[in-house]
Amino acid sequence: MKAFRNIGLKKSLKFLFGKFCCLLLNHCVLPQIRVALLKLLGAKIGRNTIIHEVKFINFYRGSFKNFKVGDDCFIGHDCLFDLAAPISLGNQVTLAQRISVLTHLNVGYPDHPLQQRYPSYVAEVVVGDGTFVGVSSTILCGVNIGKESFIAAGSVVTHSTPDRVLLGGTSAQIIKELIH
Repeated sequence: MKAFRNIGLKKSLKFLFGKFCCLLLNHCVLPQIRVALLKLLGAKIGRNTIIHEVKFINFYRGSFKNFKVGDDCFIGHDCLFDLAAPISLGNQVTLAQRISVLTHLNVGYPDHPLQQRYPSYVAEVVVGDGTFVGVSSTILCGVNIGKESFIAAGSVVTHSTPDRVLLGGTSAQIIKELIH
């Protein structure tokens, strides 16, 4: 009941509606049907984009309108998208399997002892045109990844990056600049 008291009736109903929508999304066999349903829910998705079975969280804090994907993108299986703030993927972005894109940080309920030191933070994530993100990578809130960048598998991207870089590690660092 603490969760219900914390978010209220309106957000609780929005949460239930979002869970129902996610259930429908994950039962779509074809990526084209999943894309069409996401568009009906308010997402902006470009032409020739393929979205496999993915998970959405915090749609009650934001909405599916926070999900913007450009043309010719590929989103692999088991990716996780936090819709508390906008997520914008440019054109020709590839997200391999099990990518997590987080748009908020919150240590817990308002009375959690760490709230004073680590207050809730919500910020947009932007992934530039032509970028590839390797399997099992995590992109944290407020990050802007430059265009035509390559994020190595298993990376944790904690800060914004310039265009055309190879990034890798935990916390991800620039390994080298990519020559155009």
